[in-house]
Amino acid sequence: MSRLQYLVISTISLAILACGHTQKQHSLSKHEQDSLAMRKQYASSPVLDGKAAIAAMQVDSGLEVQLVAEEPMVVAPVNAVFDERGRMWVVEMTGFMPDTSGTGEEKPDGKIVILEDTTGDGVMDRRTVFLDSLVLPRAVCLVENGVLVATPPQLWFIENNNDKPGKRILVDDQYAAGGNVEHQPNGLLRAMDNWIYNAKSDRRYRKVGNKWLKETTTFRGQWGITQDDKGRLYYNNNSENLLGDYFPPGLGGKNPHQQNAAGYDQRIVRDNHVYPVHPTPGVNRGYMKGVLDDSLRLVEFTAACGPVIYRGGLFPAEYIGNAFVAEPAANLIKRNILNDSSYIVKGKQAYSGKEFLASTDERFRPTGLYNGPDGALYITDMYRGILQHKTYITTYLKNEIKMRELTQPLNCGRIYRIVPKGQRPEKTLMTPEQLFSMLGNANGALRDKAQQLIIDHNMMQLVPELRAALKDSHAPLKQVHSLWALEGLHALTYADITGVLQQGNDPLSVQALAALPAVLNAAVAKPVATTLDSLADKPFFTPYVAYLLPALNKADKAAATKLEAKLIKNYAQDRYVSAALINNATNREAALLKQLVATNPDTALALNKQLNVVLKSIDNAANVKKMDALGKTYPHGYRIFNTVCQTCHGKNGNGIAAMAPPLNESNWVNGNKNTLAAIVLYGLTGPVEVHGKLYKAPEINGDMPGIGGSDEFSDSDIAELLTFLRSAWNNKAGKVTTEDIRNTRKQYNGRQKPFTAGELSK
Repeated sequence: MSRLQYLVISTISLAILACGHTQKQHSLSKHEQDSLAMRKQYASSPVLDGKAAIAAMQVDSGLEVQLVAEEPMVVAPVNAVFDERGRMWVVEMTGFMPDTSGTGEEKPDGKIVILEDTTGDGVMDRRTVFLDSLVLPRAVCLVENGVLVATPPQLWFIENNNDKPGKRILVDDQYAAGGNVEHQPNGLLRAMDNWIYNAKSDRRYRKVGNKWLKETTTFRGQWGITQDDKGRLYYNNNSENLLGDYFPPGLGGKNPHQQNAAGYDQRIVRDNHVYPVHPTPGVNRGYMKGVLDDSLRLVEFTAACGPVIYRGGLFPAEYIGNAFVAEPAANLIKRNILNDSSYIVKGKQAYSGKEFLASTDERFRPTGLYNGPDGALYITDMYRGILQHKTYITTYLKNEIKMRELTQPLNCGRIYRIVPKGQRPEKTLMTPEQLFSMLGNANGALRDKAQQLIIDHNMMQLVPELRAALKDSHAPLKQVHSLWALEGLHALTYADITGVLQQGNDPLSVQALAALPAVLNAAVAKPVATTLDSLADKPFFTPYVAYLLPALNKADKAAATKLEAKLIKNYAQDRYVSAALINNATNREAALLKQLVATNPDTALALNKQLNVVLKSIDNAANVKKMDALGKTYPHGYRIFNTVCQTCHGKNGNGIAAMAPPLNESNWVNGNKNTLAAIVLYGLTGPVEVHGKLYKAPEINGDMPGIGGSDEFSDSDIAELLTFLRSAWNNKAGKVTTEDIRNTRKQYNGRQKPFTAGELSK
């Protein structure tokens, strides 16, 4: 569809239909008339009740969608977690985008609510407000006797006194500092390794006694995070189907200078096509060629979020281990099939040309997917007309929202579950007596919860049984969770680890290696070093061995140095081992490169190339003081950078994998100021060359949205942002004035679509 054809459709279609201008309609091509007919059919977006909304859904054969809750029982749900009684703790982000300008978004009307089915009919009938008066809350997690709640910018731990909030403990006052509602940390996934991980974040948390630990980890995703049966993490960003880790989450992320470490933040499913069952013109860049097809349907992900690995055990066997991804902009849920090859995970879409679940209801906005304690797949549905945040909303989308009256209502929300047709899942209660046996349950949600409860209640009386379960090779799932339950109770020993390794079960051995840092100390460093040296000769285990170097280094520096030298000599060409070696080289990257070159000067080696990237990143990081000073000189520009730019381009300006290229030393930032203004106002799409390197999808998000259509920023604000960027890091370019921004707007008056690099280079 040409831009002209689409603009004709989007700007005059309703006038033609309303006024009966048949003569004008006959002058249009058949293609345009077909598009107008589709617009007429979907000119409105009626609000459906829960049952009618289910009738508008198409789901895989043999499965059905059931209503769990709808307004007023739940409103605008964005995140949920189950407790041991099968109740849902739900985050309600009521304040999200009350209109296209986000008016009143800071109003404290968000809530954490507890939903319960007291009758056993599968429908939630009791609503308890645990917390209210929250501003845009985004995540919840249950730990011991309390609740972790993310309310930007803080992360709080709040004691639970019979479903009433008690003492508050501030866990992190900078949990979600900076960014906007679409680009702030979220998730709070309590993972198999007993740490709590987040999307859009490089931090993890853990409660030990009365203290909260906080550590840096690998930066992951945008909205939503999940794990598989091996404890590996999966996530995505809005234009990527599925990203994830090949290795256990706690092994990487030790070197703060290292970005884009091979084996973490990998593209698990590269195919980003989606297949809506109705026209979806109400997407932010729907006017752009290629965003919608000839039937006005979205072509590729634009709001991917809320992934889950199905581990419920209720669906047919072919669904187990599949990855499901929500796409609220196209009103659908994607199914992907994953496969392991050695330690590498790859996936593909389950179908070509269709979806696992797709709705004709434009207000169906799935925000998160969850394994339920009953084995069902649960869906939180925000049920809103407006999905796009004000920071990036385009004039085109504002018009779409106005034409089809999508702003109201704001008091809707749904929770659904998907089950085999005709089944009514039974409510599962978890008593202390059942917890040990549940570690081997077919339902991963129950296994996870049983492990967590054993740790939360400090059930040391189970240690002998847990230790015995490590030897039961007939129950591999129970072995894994018993191992991590022991680790969580601080009862794991080196003898437990060696006993597991001696079984010769590679997947289980990986879990033992991931847990090894918990027991590695000077007393056992020598035998550990011997074991790791032996495993280093087995290609499957080599990356894991390299990732254990930081832990070994703390216990026996000499042994770690010797093992590191062996790995450098034998595996400098391996990208995954090289990434693990750099993970162990914080503040000695230059020395490591010198050591490598002394033995092998080949600059094509993976380790050589990766070290040079890190060393450049370190040089750029030296600009911290300069950035602080610039922030005081250009406070408005610095604020916009923190809330908009850095979420994709990185705080250090060096770009983020799968998101955006560097701003630091960028030829676009330092070049013609009018060109830069055009990019920031209207956006940039397609491949772009920075530092002589061509960046394109899927290496980065294929489109950078402009902010020129946002009511949030004035022309003087944008001018200050560009001046800030052209002075930041190693950039050395001139100022941009408010008049420059106004002139650029005049030059491109009426433009909506982003520029291409080719257009701007002319």
